[in-house]
Amino acid sequence: MTDPLAPLLELPGVSDAVHAAREAVDEVHGHQANRRGWPATAAEASVRAARASAALDGGDPEIPTAGDVEEPHLAGALRIAESLGTLVPIWQRAPMQALARLHVLAATDLAPDEELGRPRPTRGVTRRLDLLGDIVAGGTSVPGAVLVAVVHGELLALSPFGTANGVVARAAARLTTIGTGLDPKGLVVPEVFFLRRSDRYAEAAAGFAAGTDEGLTDWILLCCEAVEAGAREAIGIAEAVLAR
Repeated sequence: MTDPLAPLLELPGVSDAVHAAREAVDEVHGHQANRRGWPATAAEASVRAARASAALDGGDPEIPTAGDVEEPHLAGALRIAESLGTLVPIWQRAPMQALARLHVLAATDLAPDEELGRPRPTRGVTRRLDLLGDIVAGGTSVPGAVLVAVVHGELLALSPFGTANGVVARAAARLTTIGTGLDPKGLVVPEVFFLRRSDRYAEAAAGFAAGTDEGLTDWILLCCEAVEAGAREAIGIAEAVLAR
C-alpha cells in the first residue's frame, strides 16, 4: 500500500529539517544528566510544556506557590502532563480513545460533562479523525518528526472539540514525539518555541490547514525548528540539574 505521508518527504527542505531535528534530540538524550537522571529532567520538561501550551490557549501559565491550580487551561494541561506515560501505548493502539481522554483531561473545567471527549459529530470531522487514527496506528513509515507535524497540524485545523483544541493538539503531538521514538523519554520542549513564536505558529498552522504545498512545507519546517529549539531548552534543563 502507498504511504499517504510519503510525498511530504519530497517537499523542499523537509528531509534536511527532519535530520537536523533527529540529531538535536539525540544530543539531548546523550547528555550526562539524562543517562540516568532523565525522569527528573523529563518531569521538568513536561511541566514547561504544559505551561506553554496553556498560555497559547489564553491561559495563565503561572503555577501558584500554594494551593491548587485553578486556572482551567493550565489545570487541564498539567493533568495531561501527569497522564502522558499511561496514554502513549493507548495512542499507538487506539488513537481516538486516547484523543477522547486528552480532551477529558484538558477540558474538565471548561466544558459541560456531556461534551467531554466527544468530537463534533459532523461527517467531515469524523472522517478526517478516522484517517488520522489509521495513520497514527501504523499507516505510515515516515520519520517521527513528519508524523508529529501532521498530527499537530491536523488537530489544529480540525478543532474537533468545542474547547481546548490547542492543548489537545499539542498533547497529541507530544504523545507522537514519544511514541515514534523521536524523543522516547519526553525531554524536549517545542511548546516553549511555539509560545515565543506564537504569531508565526498561528500563521503556519493556517497554511497547513489550507493544504497547499507551500503551507505544508512551512508547517513541517516550523515543527522541526521547534524540535531543535525544544532540544536546546532540554539541554538547559539538564545543565540546571547537573548544577544542583
